[in-house]
Amino acid sequence: MKKTIGVIVNPVAGMGGSVGLKGTDGGMYQKALDLGAEPVTPHRTETFLDHIENEEGIQLLAAPGVMGANYLQDRELHYQTVGDIPQDTSPGDTKRIARLMLDRGADLLVFVGGDGTARDIFDAVGTLIPVVAVPAGVKMYSGAFAVNPKAAAEMVNAFLEGADVTEEEVLDIDEESFREDRLDSRLYGYLLVPEVRKYIQPGKVASNLTPSTEAAKRSIAAYIVETQMNTHTLYLLGPGTTVRAVAKELEVPKTLLGVDAVYDQDLIGEDINEKEILKLFQKYPDRVLIVTPIGGNGFIFGRGNKQFTPDVIKKVGRENIQVVATKQKLNELECLRVDTGDSEVDQMLRGYLKVIVGYREGKVMKVKS
Repeated sequence: MKKTIGVIVNPVAGMGGSVGLKGTDGGMYQKALDLGAEPVTPHRTETFLDHIENEEGIQLLAAPGVMGANYLQDRELHYQTVGDIPQDTSPGDTKRIARLMLDRGADLLVFVGGDGTARDIFDAVGTLIPVVAVPAGVKMYSGAFAVNPKAAAEMVNAFLEGADVTEEEVLDIDEESFREDRLDSRLYGYLLVPEVRKYIQPGKVASNLTPSTEAAKRSIAAYIVETQMNTHTLYLLGPGTTVRAVAKELEVPKTLLGVDAVYDQDLIGEDINEKEILKLFQKYPDRVLIVTPIGGNGFIFGRGNKQFTPDVIKKVGRENIQVVATKQKLNELECLRVDTGDSEVDQMLRGYLKVIVGYREGKVMKVKS
């Protein structure tokens, strides 16, 4: 018996990332456009659809136009369009169409977006129907997301084969606070997702601020500054408290949730975006990225630091990526993860990377995508 699957795409999700806006909630979409942001969800949606199997066993319901149907019209997938949308879409359209799909008997709902879209889907359907969340936003800290679009397709395939479902969290991340360099999050609710653990990303875990972890961060920072930082080299400091400790050791300011640039131990760029990074690359041929994995899920690229685009990462090179983390954080991770949106860059990053965990202490971790 065929399963009915609804597909909803948030066309503006993820567009704030490369331009440093950290999201597109509220009026940030227009600002992202003004800064030259390009749509993110088309490629993510196409990648997801490319890996769907058992096409004969599904009936698709699609939101109209850029919210879904545009990606299905040239494929050999049978679908019906549900509802209508205005030229400028809004979260209300996501909620309304999700409810229509539920009324039309959808067995599974697939959405492409970020944390804000996950909250909209929860508002619309709660736990009345299982969902698959294709990651395409900026932060995506909620535990309901697949680790990448291909993994999302594998979750759909598993659902079609009879996989059970489980509850995963949806987080409410205050974007205004996030843009002001504060991570203000709370549990918003739960969504049902196919229970295929290897394809589901763990939710973000807050940094542990105990005296021992703070001492460990200071030790890491001292080692980086005293032995690893060369003169005449551009250092791009990614988000996170461990990287902030490096800036503190250098005695320069650090935006906790942004990307900052240091050259010869002086701050030369604060909360910069992709365009500003690439402009610095024209002046500074030697460059290093310093990043820390997100607690709980291990992402070093693709979550919360979208300023580090595939183009930026390629121009830096794998050998010039320095990962820092406390032992406690690493002990809670199975691996490091990447989801840059570029399969070639993800492939380049896979393998093993050394993580600095203390003064002259390192641990080798596997990188997966």
